[in-house]
Amino acid sequence: MRTNELKGKRIINVSNRLPVKISFTNGKMVYTTSEGGLATGLSSVFGAYENLWIGWAGAEVHENEKAAIREDLNDMNLHPVFLNKTEIANYYEGFSNETIWPLFHYFPTSCVYDLKYWETYKSVNQKFANEVLKHATADDIVWVNDYQLMLVPQMLREALPGITIGYFQHIPFPSYEIFRSLPWRAEVLKGLLGADTVGFQTAEDNENFLAATASILGVNRTENEILLNDRVVRADAFPISIDYNKYKDLAKEDATIVAAKKIQKRINTKLAVSVDRLDYSKGIIQRLKAFAHFLDKHPEWLEKVTLFHLVVPSRDTVKNYKELKEEMNKVVSEINGKYATLDWQPIHHHYRSMPPNTLSALYKSADLALVTPLRDGMNLVSKEYVASKTDGNGVLLLSETAGAARELTDALILNPNDIEEYAARIYEGLMMPLKEKKARMANMQQLIQNADIFNWASRFLKAITDTVNEHPVNVCEPVNAAVLEQIDSRYAYAQKRLILLDYDGTIVPFFKKTEDACPDKALLQLLENMASDKRNNIVIISGRDSATLTKWLGHLPIEIIAEHGAQYRERNKKWFSHPGLKTDWKKAVTNTFASYTMAVPGSFIEEKSYSIAWHYRAAEKSVGEDTVKKVIYELRSKINTTTVDIMEGSKVIEVKSNVVNKGKAAMQLVDKGDYDFIMAIGDDTTDEDMFKALPKDTITIKVGSNISAATYCQASFIEVRSLLQEMHKSASTVFSN
Repeated sequence: MRTNELKGKRIINVSNRLPVKISFTNGKMVYTTSEGGLATGLSSVFGAYENLWIGWAGAEVHENEKAAIREDLNDMNLHPVFLNKTEIANYYEGFSNETIWPLFHYFPTSCVYDLKYWETYKSVNQKFANEVLKHATADDIVWVNDYQLMLVPQMLREALPGITIGYFQHIPFPSYEIFRSLPWRAEVLKGLLGADTVGFQTAEDNENFLAATASILGVNRTENEILLNDRVVRADAFPISIDYNKYKDLAKEDATIVAAKKIQKRINTKLAVSVDRLDYSKGIIQRLKAFAHFLDKHPEWLEKVTLFHLVVPSRDTVKNYKELKEEMNKVVSEINGKYATLDWQPIHHHYRSMPPNTLSALYKSADLALVTPLRDGMNLVSKEYVASKTDGNGVLLLSETAGAARELTDALILNPNDIEEYAARIYEGLMMPLKEKKARMANMQQLIQNADIFNWASRFLKAITDTVNEHPVNVCEPVNAAVLEQIDSRYAYAQKRLILLDYDGTIVPFFKKTEDACPDKALLQLLENMASDKRNNIVIISGRDSATLTKWLGHLPIEIIAEHGAQYRERNKKWFSHPGLKTDWKKAVTNTFASYTMAVPGSFIEEKSYSIAWHYRAAEKSVGEDTVKKVIYELRSKINTTTVDIMEGSKVIEVKSNVVNKGKAAMQLVDKGDYDFIMAIGDDTTDEDMFKALPKDTITIKVGSNISAATYCQASFIEVRSLLQEMHKSASTVFSN
């Protein structure tokens, strides 16, 4: 279960709850298994790595009991954080579950914004961080889990700057428009950015997070990386799963088979099952009403199908949950009162948890599983049901707003608020031919088996280590007087020079309209002067199209690379295109960009021979930034991203073939010439390929940022021009002497 990268590493797992909880029976303290998908899921991988687990033990305990509890749990590599009643009320019940939970599940009207909740949330997060710091070393990987602990990564980073940290969000991350209503939004984002890798359940959640960091904190980002002053943070989607073999084997146990026979004997009809925790995000009322509507529309199914409705108790003393429970009981009673006969009851409602074998027997016996939350990060019940259907004879009805819907596409996907569609899907599931049921179920089982929880954990932990190993943070050195003197000296005495210059943002400023970025007289004169030195090969290497670059710069004795390397022109010669480039993806990209251009005033499409760009520099800032995540998400769903790159630059999204990039194009020039001086200057993510590919002694300069693979940095195109002028002047002086 362990990847090579993790050999010798210890994982410190941090979550709100430990996998065991403390409870009191007849005044005696006992340890029992914690409920909840997170604790259950992580418990499966807990033993696969050398690690320890830090979390709350689930109850308030007296001071004189803490030492004994620590000793008991230490034997299991568990380390408790103790919370008092006020902390439980304000941090857990308050900020976590009355502020973050409803906001992140798109129920903003249910949010409570209370300063004392926030202050307690901060102090408890610090309590968790302090417990980690008691055990952590610089060689450990700290894995922080979920929304209750969003400030912990930054707290750890401040105390141990070099430590490796991953954070995984098990619930959704909302859109920018929803998230921005949180008064402490910036603090939460900064807390998360303390991690090296931030993981989410879906690409949509990930894009929401990236959009929020850009809009609220103004940080620079590439496609999936956030560039901070001294670090790179990777954000990506890592859909969580289950221990597939555990649930499959559980369904085959004798106790499960016996329990299944009892269920089938008691309920001698087709069986639909739903399993939920009591929560308004689970769509419980909508599901009950949809089942009733199905019975209304299809009376032929009366006395032929039964819904086993299992709801696990949760916070039912809290007003919203208490009201939900009362409404649920009322709706169940009304449906049973309306449709029940002496021999049949349409809904068997149970408000409690059930032991594993009984739950597995329910899954095993169910003809349908109704897994239809209004919003869910993933929802592992859907995967548990699929793994338990060892005979393949079952149908999964799955909400389109559950993260699992992105993977389990062989389920019957539905809108949980559309009662008409929901009823139709129940009918479709009941009437589905056995051959189709088994084919759909087999596809889903194969997917879950291949991407089980061990695969998920391994991928996420590898991403954490890769982020650290592949992005040793390079803070570029400013081109100060001393650096300038060194560059001048190397340039002046070199006999054969290659100078690679990006265009927009590097030697000209950005303009709202791309056509306004034509070179001014001073720039043209500078390039001509430098190109007149026979020792120089001046190359403009740009993402712009060949026609525009020819119009603006074609009269100069320089070489030009267009569209990131797709097209190339030697000085005063014809253009030629890189062989093997395909454009079959362009139509889908153009259509996507066109739809957003209509919706975002000021945005426009720039179509080139081998790439397409969507510019939104002239759009209203909030509109453009909020739309970026939607555009990228849609592009990924429509095109094969193994053959193209989707790049986010300064107020632009560009799609191009990944056969070419500036790094490959630059190295073709390097390989053709025996240069003793190479310089490359650029300002955006496409130039990073060039900085990384060029020989180590190349003078590389990043414009506008000090975090880059480049060696040096400058603030703007003005400084770049000044540098080039100084180099030319210095070389002329040496030559004349």
